[in-house]
Amino acid sequence: MTKVNDTNGKKRAVGLAERIYHALKNDIFDFRLMPGAHFSENEISERMAASRTPVRQALFWLEHEGYVQVYSRSGWQVKPFDFSYYEALYDFRIVLEREAVKRLCAMPPAICSGHLTELVSFWIEADRMTPGKALSRQDEAFHTTLVRACGNAEMARVHVELTEKMRIIRHLDFTREDRVEATYNEHAQVLEAILKQQTEEAQRILTAHISQSKAEVRQITLHRLQQASLQPVSP
Repeated sequence: MTKVNDTNGKKRAVGLAERIYHALKNDIFDFRLMPGAHFSENEISERMAASRTPVRQALFWLEHEGYVQVYSRSGWQVKPFDFSYYEALYDFRIVLEREAVKRLCAMPPAICSGHLTELVSFWIEADRMTPGKALSRQDEAFHTTLVRACGNAEMARVHVELTEKMRIIRHLDFTREDRVEATYNEHAQVLEAILKQQTEEAQRILTAHISQSKAEVRQITLHRLQQASLQPVSP
């Protein structure tokens, strides 16, 4: 019976740490915890009505992903925003995805088409979604699928890591109707060019798409940071 209780206790502790992790991550993504903000484990424990153990576990997970850093003993800081870092990630994405597109265009048409069936269904044939996080996840899936479909597992792994690091700002590109419209149109154009094996055209559209997203996200982020800085923030 003791072993069962111990197991249940560990599961509850992990579940609580995961809940705190997701809550803090959402606070960072939505700028309720501002870049550069300092906070203590005790403050988070009080707000989450939890002991410091699951709070510390959640913070270690966020530290591993690059969202927070240790500031002092029991003190933490949301990592300051570094646009040059995120823009470098965007540039790396372009390199990976251009290569993936090149490899897809070189495949036999039937095989290439099979890889892209679900993307064509969602981005060209299905009704369009409204702005929000659900569409942001679909956008991630679009780009991840392109890279995975080219058949290089290491490229796919690195691309997934890039996607996770960029998620904090990429989701902002799906908060406006005009950006949603542009994303649907550009994704459709990329898919159509790949299916026609028009390598240079597909690469051109994809590069322009990601570059424009990078520029738009920078402007939206700056605006959101300015808005958030005018609001009282409670850690």
